[in-house]
Amino acid sequence: MNLKSEMAHLPTPEMLPLSLLNDFLFCPRRAGLKIIEGWRAENEHTVRGDIVHEHADLPGYEVAKNVTLLRALPVFSERLGLSGKCDVIERHADGSLLPVEYKKGKRRQFENDDAQLCAQALCMEEMFSLSIPRGAVFHAESKRRRDVIFTPELRSLTEQAINDLRSLSRAEQAPLAQFKPACEECSLFEICLPRAISQPASLRRAMTQLFET
Repeated sequence: MNLKSEMAHLPTPEMLPLSLLNDFLFCPRRAGLKIIEGWRAENEHTVRGDIVHEHADLPGYEVAKNVTLLRALPVFSERLGLSGKCDVIERHADGSLLPVEYKKGKRRQFENDDAQLCAQALCMEEMFSLSIPRGAVFHAESKRRRDVIFTPELRSLTEQAINDLRSLSRAEQAPLAQFKPACEECSLFEICLPRAISQPASLRRAMTQLFET
């Protein structure tokens, strides 16, 4: 398999960034603030995530125990309208490919992480015309790896989330916030103002009138 020749066709500009799928499943408002309103911000968690990705984000390859590790490989799907890159793709001796996503935290399962990895696999299947049955998430804090099987249920969830994300990208404004404890860890917390926006409509109107006076 010649990976370079398979990547000769570049994705079209209107494709959605694959990483935005993770944002969407974590919080649709977060995805909306990014794709509709163009907001970006950093906090401790995003900086730590960038540090974890420093090595994986350097394009190149290495061979370890007869497995070729391809770093920062661009992937895309014309069918799904997605483009992005895989942190690492393992190419095994039998020609099989396995995407590996790096995350900063401890080893635990999150639906948004699994769907992001599954979306990478869907792109790879379209690009290379082969089946990608599984992938893995490497958790940097615990230095442990978690296998992810791309079941029919996960594939269906991922494709539905992609469709919903595309609908969101056509919206005029981001969805309203729904405050939850995880909001305080979000890099857009101060921009989103979930505590205020998720208040009852009558209170939101009163707050709006207050700022207008």
